Amino acid sequence: MSQRRRRSLAFLTSGVLALPLLAGCGAGDEEGGPVAAGQDIAMTSRDRVADGGVVRWAVDTLPDTLNTFQADADATTARIAGAVLPQLFVMDAKGQPVANPDYLEKAEIVAREPKQVVLYKLNQQAVWSDGREIGAADFVAQWRALNGKDSAYWTARNAGYERIEKIERGKTDLEVKVTFAKPYTDWRSLFTPLYPKQVTGTPDAFNEGARGALKVTAGAFNLGAVDKKTATVALTRNARWWGRPAKLDTLVLTAVPRAERPAALAAGKLDMAEIDRTGADRIALAHRDAKAAKGAEGAGGAPAHGPGASVTAAQATMSWAIAYGADESKAKEEQASRAANAEAAKKYAEEQNALRTFAVRKSLEPAYTQLAMNGASGPLADERVRRAVARALDRKALAEIVLKPLGLPAKPVGSHLALAGQPAYADNSDALGGQDTQAAQALLADAGWRRGGKITEPAGAKAGPEASSEDDGKTPAGPGTGNDGLYVVGQDDERNGDERAGDERAGDEQGGAGNPQDARPAAGPGLSPALTVTPLAAQQQASLLAQADVARAAGGPDAARDTATTATDTDAKGAPVREGDGAGQGKASAAPAPAKQARTSGSMLAKDGKALSLRFVLPSGPGSESLRAVGERIAQMLQKVGIQAELKKVADESFFKDHIASGQYDLALYSWPATAYPATDARPIFAKPEPAADGSLLVEQNYTRVGTDHIDQLFDQALGELDEGASRDLIRKTDARIWAAAGSIPLYQRPELVAVKPSLVNAGAFGLGAPRFQDIGWKKSPAATEKNAKEKK
Repeated sequence: MSQRRRRSLAFLTSGVLALPLLAGCGAGDEEGGPVAAGQDIAMTSRDRVADGGVVRWAVDTLPDTLNTFQADADATTARIAGAVLPQLFVMDAKGQPVANPDYLEKAEIVAREPKQVVLYKLNQQAVWSDGREIGAADFVAQWRALNGKDSAYWTARNAGYERIEKIERGKTDLEVKVTFAKPYTDWRSLFTPLYPKQVTGTPDAFNEGARGALKVTAGAFNLGAVDKKTATVALTRNARWWGRPAKLDTLVLTAVPRAERPAALAAGKLDMAEIDRTGADRIALAHRDAKAAKGAEGAGGAPAHGPGASVTAAQATMSWAIAYGADESKAKEEQASRAANAEAAKKYAEEQNALRTFAVRKSLEPAYTQLAMNGASGPLADERVRRAVARALDRKALAEIVLKPLGLPAKPVGSHLALAGQPAYADNSDALGGQDTQAAQALLADAGWRRGGKITEPAGAKAGPEASSEDDGKTPAGPGTGNDGLYVVGQDDERNGDERAGDERAGDEQGGAGNPQDARPAAGPGLSPALTVTPLAAQQQASLLAQADVARAAGGPDAARDTATTATDTDAKGAPVREGDGAGQGKASAAPAPAKQARTSGSMLAKDGKALSLRFVLPSGPGSESLRAVGERIAQMLQKVGIQAELKKVADESFFKDHIASGQYDLALYSWPATAYPATDARPIFAKPEPAADGSLLVEQNYTRVGTDHIDQLFDQALGELDEGASRDLIRKTDARIWAAAGSIPLYQRPELVAVKPSLVNAGAFGLGAPRFQDIGWKKSPAATEKNAKEKK
């Protein structure tokens, strides 16, 4: 695997925000400003949390591996690692890394010249579950497994480890000294999680030994049973734990698809679950109905929503007439349908009654949704057109479609490389400019696009609205056919979608919850969601490993390549011809070219006989409604400046693989997770594509195909700058250049919605941080709290 390939995979696992929240001093506490939305976790002091108990926490799937450094690791893998393995640096509530005192007394750079040297001083009480001290041998084994020199190790990334020259014991067994061959600003990203040498010491142990079990751990919890029949992973309190003991006896991670979570919550199978907009709205309606019932004497019966609620009196009368009519065959069929509907309504009412016992905690995920523009060819290869598209957008209005109904801050994201609150964050959107219709029109005119220009096209071709809103015909019908996972690149950015149009949602005062998520690629061999350990559920880390792996599968073992793809007949509609797409290859003969007819573009723009029409690809599955509403609003904004956006709805499973990764799109909406280490993790996303030996492009994870040498140089400078303030300044300069290149436009930070029992504390919507597992628990009753207070006196 090439060095660039290894670097491109780094973002998938190393820097996605997760892990326990700790108080502590992080670099640049005052930088980055306040977070856009704080945590909503019912933070409670430990003395008010009961000892013991079980919490059942939903995850998307059981993990295929427990080794976070393998390509098929997912969000559940990362969540387990956060609870059972050493995390030397963890993310605080502002998404910045702080030293974890449970494992480190201190970690710092002790030399910069002639080479960077980092000294780790370990907590003297830190031991593995087998009683052995955590020490230099574990660091050395992990470095050798991940530095890329031994191909026998099946690793997904080596970012940072390849820059290490040597690791040795310090003055005592508690000290580990790491010397770097090249300076590395993101050294805090290394050795988290730290595996015991039993896992990383040999290729066989690394590749297979930690896939289904972890025999040696060192966290507040131990790994218990992984039960595939019940789809659960049990984490049990670690009796050897030297830190503050876990409040819970057991934390049970339970795999439940998102669409099934409201029912699982109502049935008492879950205590906490990240949910989508539909689930959050159901809980909001349950509370509304309960409140209405208290204020209305004799209130009761079926709720005025759910199955059968939309049936009119006339429809009900007709159904009754058929069910008891003379046609026995139809009557029998209608009676069965009425019975099924009645049972569904009864079940729904029972679930609604149970959902009253849950609360929805809300924040913003450590991920943002962007408008991506494919700059490889076609009109968007011209930077002026890309900049015009960006200047046509009212980003605040787009953010409000998704966030305002939820009562969450609807401020557009101002950086590609950090989120508000993180030290490297700065709003650099001025490098491109805000919404300005006249500026957008001037840019388009300068690029040669004119209104009322002549258009030549095949006879009978449709234009305007009749040509838009294409569907590739691959979308499966029925419930449960969409992607229910987290999104990270090309993932379900609308998993928390809403079926209503954007305008209707924006004005909805219910707004119980809503969380658009980008469509994620379908799972399969070699595909793993990005490691985002927020409770959102695999998707945020669900998410991103999948993308690079899809690209790798297409381009060979050494690189993610922009390979030739043969589009289906449906996919080819309106598709701009791109070099390497392979259009028309392998055909014995071509159909005769249809006769062309001329017309004018009217209010739309045209150039060289072609209208300025862009193919806008959107996922079509359930849960993507909000994303599509944003896409439709963008199309309206572009129409005002003379750009026609042809909306093309594609099946969720093909959205990323067949369109984004392969370059078969002009415009698309998908998301990237935030990272605490942008110099390392974000570089492959914005690196300038390079020609490969076979004539294709090495794009890494830069699916817009837009990049510059200057951006690459700034990333490299930031990566090797050991002055943290100077490195952050370089990251901000890099972001400004990315804005100016106009390959992607950040829109909004995605909402995070978590259903919890109200008495469950220190858990919920973690925002930029993540759980401190040992503090999660059930709140003591007022009587127990009062008794404890008296005993202390």
